[in-house]
Amino acid sequence: MRGLVSARELDYALARIAPVSALEHIDDAAALVIEKRQERIIVVGDFDVDGATSTALVLRCLREFGFADVEYLVPNRFEYGYGLSPEIVRVAARRSPGLLITVDNGVSSIEGIAEANGLGIPVLVTDHHLPGKELPDAAVMLNPNLEGSAFPSRNLAGVGVAFYLMARIGRMLEEQGQAGAARIPARYLDLVALGTVADVVPLDHNNRVLVQQGLKRIRGGQCVPGITALLQQAGRQPARCVSTDLGFAAGPRINAAGRLEDISVGIECLLTDDAGPATEYARILDKINNERRDIEATMREQAFAYVDSLGKKRWPACVCVYDPTWHQGIVGLIAARVKERCHRPVIAFAREEGGFLKGSARSIPGVHARDLLEAVSTAHPGLIAKFGGHAMAAGLTLAESALDAFESAAVEQMSRLYADADFSGAIVTDGALPGDAMNLKFARSLRDAGPWGSGFPEPLWSGDFAVVEQRTVGESHLKLRVRPAAGGNIVDAIAFNQAGPSYRGIVQLAFKLDVNEFRGVESPQLIVEQIAAISANSA
Repeated sequence: MRGLVSARELDYALARIAPVSALEHIDDAAALVIEKRQERIIVVGDFDVDGATSTALVLRCLREFGFADVEYLVPNRFEYGYGLSPEIVRVAARRSPGLLITVDNGVSSIEGIAEANGLGIPVLVTDHHLPGKELPDAAVMLNPNLEGSAFPSRNLAGVGVAFYLMARIGRMLEEQGQAGAARIPARYLDLVALGTVADVVPLDHNNRVLVQQGLKRIRGGQCVPGITALLQQAGRQPARCVSTDLGFAAGPRINAAGRLEDISVGIECLLTDDAGPATEYARILDKINNERRDIEATMREQAFAYVDSLGKKRWPACVCVYDPTWHQGIVGLIAARVKERCHRPVIAFAREEGGFLKGSARSIPGVHARDLLEAVSTAHPGLIAKFGGHAMAAGLTLAESALDAFESAAVEQMSRLYADADFSGAIVTDGALPGDAMNLKFARSLRDAGPWGSGFPEPLWSGDFAVVEQRTVGESHLKLRVRPAAGGNIVDAIAFNQAGPSYRGIVQLAFKLDVNEFRGVESPQLIVEQIAAISANSA
């Protein structure tokens, strides 16, 4: 299920990462940056966690390397949109940079890089997004997903690409006589871990090494103060940090700033070396995240009402949802929630200025989101203004008047490319877990066996249980106490966002075994992914 072929793939020593020198064009990229060390360098980031961690990593490393003048610039998603646009280049040009470095973006910035070239500003692109048919005319392009790349880990997040660049610069500087430079980038593997997990890239062995090394720094109190503050604000203990804490606690708080306001507060949280400001930034980010939750809840209810009104039998192969009141920064989350409900690719849209819609796509295994958009664009030239992304997530812009035509075209291409797509929503598990294994010791062992994540999922079990007790906690979470039907001790369970039905008798659960901590006391807890009544049907 997880593709392991040898015990070596569970060796997460830093020396086991893919060689830095194996990333194509990395020597040219590092040499260009070093050449500009006495000039102003502006790092152009993206407005999500991957972009924020990439930006913080590059600024921290270059400053520690002794570079003269390093700044960052991140486009506000509502004013400039994504990537190195011509408008952002002109904003950067006012600061007279000698070099622009993109992080987590740039591979599709054809017009922006042409603008920079026209102004005499070289651009180094570091990105991990899939390239289109045409590449921008950058001074150097660093991306493991470029056509013909032989780099063994094409799943690097943007922050992973940035880390490789910083590692090569550090080594070059050390070879030139700057003692200790090669050791600097590894100090910020906590940032690499956060960005990698939050961007939900597949955790191949290389990414697991990077994440595990970052988690070790966080647990050992050697991370940037901002990550500690974010975890504490979320009620998580840094000394016991696991990948899910990064993905579901620290990451969403930074993402919320980029979704609703400006990602800069998240970047500043990761840049400060002072615990006091870090705590204040984390508090601000937590407040923004709470606002994000409220907006998301309203949009989610509207989206669910729409798809439910269609009826399950009328759900198209690619579901498009849109409301003119929706917030641009939240549509990706809505697409993910509707996908979980419909078990098929979903694209959620929000209104943009000038009669355009901004869409965010989330896909299912076996359906490549970006390839689907490219197929629509090829079959219907001009229908999509622009698009980009990955296999499981992508973004696009189109005219509001073209929405119906786009939805029809997307369904058409789904039928052509993915006629056998699985819309069942069936969950594949690791089988039954014996009742005597649902104990704290085994739960701790599973927790510590990670890092778990996309492409390397945490063990998921299935089994029949008798419901002993249930109640709703929070707004929508189902809290249960259950006993294995075959016999065993009662164990706590929680099903997030699954409150509603009242279960009696025997239920079948698909679940993960986790460690719950309450008031300093740890206990085993089942994290329920799916619940189905077997006897004494739900009321």
